[in-house]
Formats: sequence, C-alpha cells, structure tokens
Amino acid sequence: MVNLFKYLTYNLLGEKMKKIYLLLLFFLIPLNVSADEINLAENAKSAIMIEATTGEILYKKNEKERLAPASMTKIMSLILIMENIESGKLKWNDIVVTSNYASSMGGSQVFLKPNEIMSVEDLVKAICVASANDATVAMAEKIAGTEKAFVKLMNDKAKELGTVNTNFVNSTGLPAKDHYSTAYDMSIMAKELIRHEKILSFTKIYEDYLRKNTSNSFWLVNTNKLVRFYDYIDGLKTGFTDDAGYCLTATGKKGNMRLITVVMKEDNTDNRTKDTIAMMDYGFNMYSVKNIISKDNKIGNIYINLGKEEYADISSLEDINIVNSNQDNEAKFTYEIETDNVTAPLSKGSVVGKITVYKDGKYFNSSNLIITKNIKKANIVKVFFRNIKDVLVGSM
Repeated sequence: MVNLFKYLTYNLLGEKMKKIYLLLLFFLIPLNVSADEINLAENAKSAIMIEATTGEILYKKNEKERLAPASMTKIMSLILIMENIESGKLKWNDIVVTSNYASSMGGSQVFLKPNEIMSVEDLVKAICVASANDATVAMAEKIAGTEKAFVKLMNDKAKELGTVNTNFVNSTGLPAKDHYSTAYDMSIMAKELIRHEKILSFTKIYEDYLRKNTSNSFWLVNTNKLVRFYDYIDGLKTGFTDDAGYCLTATGKKGNMRLITVVMKEDNTDNRTKDTIAMMDYGFNMYSVKNIISKDNKIGNIYINLGKEEYADISSLEDINIVNSNQDNEAKFTYEIETDNVTAPLSKGSVVGKITVYKDGKYFNSSNLIITKNIKKANIVKVFFRNIKDVLVGSM
C-alpha cells in the first residue's frame, strides 16, 4: 500500500504527522481479511476491482447500482472506434471534418471549429487525454453518420458484452435522462477496451499538444492524474458531472497482472484518487496471476483431411490464467482436448477444437483451439499416393 501511504501523507497530513500516521496504519490494518471487510473504496457510492485477463472480481461495493457514468461513457465510444480501426474501416491518418453539431458540445473539449479538419489519431488522443466531447461526437459522426446512430451501436455492443444495467443516450456522458451504467458494467467495458492494446498508448499520456506548430496549438493534460503519479497505472477514463459526481475507471499493470478498478459518485477528486490507489495497492499486494495455458505455446497437433501437410500444430486462442491469493494454497490443474474432424484448406487461426481446464477436478475455464499456420489442400496425386500408403500400411 506504499502508493496510498505516499498520497495520504504528502497530500492530506501535515509534515509532523507523517511518521506517527504510518506507524498507526501498520498496527491498525488487520491481517488475513478480505477486501470487502477492509472497505477499500470507503468514499465511493459504488466500486469494483477485477483482474483483467480472467475478469475475476477481487473487490466489490454496490457494483450493480445504476448510476450516471459521466465521461466514462467514452470507454464504449472508444471500443467502437478501435473496432473500426482494427477492421480497416478507419485508418489512423484518415481525416475527419468537424460538424457544427460536434463543435457545439459543451463540457470538456478541445474547441474544434465547424469544418475544422483533424486526423483520427489526434481525435482519439483528444478523447483519451482531455476527455473531449467535441472530438467524441466528431468520431461518432465519422463512423455512423450521426451521433444518434452511433449511440445505437453503443447500446448494441453493450448488450453483446452482457452489460444488462447500461443504457446510453449520448456518446459523451453529458447529463441526460436514462443514461446510466454500473461499476460492474464499466469494468466489463474496460476489459473489452484494453483488448485493443494500442489504446493504452493514448490513455497513458499525461500531457501533449494538438495542432502542433500552429498558432492555435492546444495543450492537452490528462484528466487522470494517476498516469503520472502512480507507477503502474496507464489508463483509463475519468468522469464528472454534478449528478455523477467524480468517477474513474482505472487500469494498471504490475508484472504479469493487470487490474481494472472503477469508482463512481465520489465527493471530490482526492477521494476518487485515494480509493483507486487503495484498491490498486491491495490488489497488487494480495494477489498474483499464474498462467495455466499460454496462447503462445503449442498444445498438440491435429490431423488435416486432404491437407498438403497431414498434421498441424494447435494452440489455445486465449491465455487461461488464474488469480491466486498470496495466502492461498496452490490448486491442481488438469485439462482435456477435443478436436474436430477438419478438412483443408484451412487458414491460420481457424478454430479446430476446444481445450477445457479443470481446477481440483472441477470445471474452471475453456478456450477454442486454433491451428498455427495456413494449411493448403493437397493435389490429387499426393492424395492418391497417400491413400495407397495407408492401404499398404494397414494390410501389414
């Protein structure tokens, strides 16, 4: 909890009280208690902490209470933007023309003018760093034609992710009736967003400039100060309105473990920061991630009917990890593989089966199995001689 202590002693206490406070904390914090008993996010109306690769909940508080998410809404907007970029529908250097409507957005903004031209990359930077409402709407219109049409895509994606307590009315999080989400749902959306790893190169920026080398240069300063002051945090999205209070969905990685935390309806930025640090410190100190199945390792091979090559290596589509409490005994893991009857041609990444992992004999997790390279179809001559060989070997 070093970062929490650092924040508290240097920001909330007088110089003379530092040593006394740290000594008291050492004796007052109980050992071998759960995160819920400690009440890590004591000032938040709602909060959650999850491990990002497994989605396992490490701490929760009123995590399914519907509240206004403010600009954390932009996490969903960014998911759709990143999907469009990674599918090739958008490119980072594509040009976006600002509409009158996008230019008219209030709240956090980078003061886009009507008809101003800006690249997709700069607009994404403006959203991630400055929480720019005008940039968000400009991107929404670029993707869907209108913000209204984009919001429908947002709600469709929310349903696809299984976030049943979320409804969006706009792309920005500006106050609106029936615009709500929960800490739990925001953690699911954050988990989805950081699957697009490129986004973290923007969310970790503390300061930068738009319109560089022009007379209209604009200084961007991240609304999430923890990307500068907490060693492991590299995102993700702040939020504030009078109705929502101070909110923050944060993510950080230490070693091979990435945490996601959400706090909603905090009274001020100090409490928002303190509760986020408390969860991060507890998570990193009390838990670790162990890889059970690596997507980078060969698991076995599979026979390919009519393949130019008869066998192909297979691996898991995803990593399968487990979150261990540093106070728990290690469990025993086993797995079983089921493969399909497949026929060439096949592309690298084609799903050809399933791997199921068991923890102490009980179902734990599963993942699709994929082949690791392209397999071409064998020509008729190769198939003929292969069949002759099989007949001869079978008759021996």
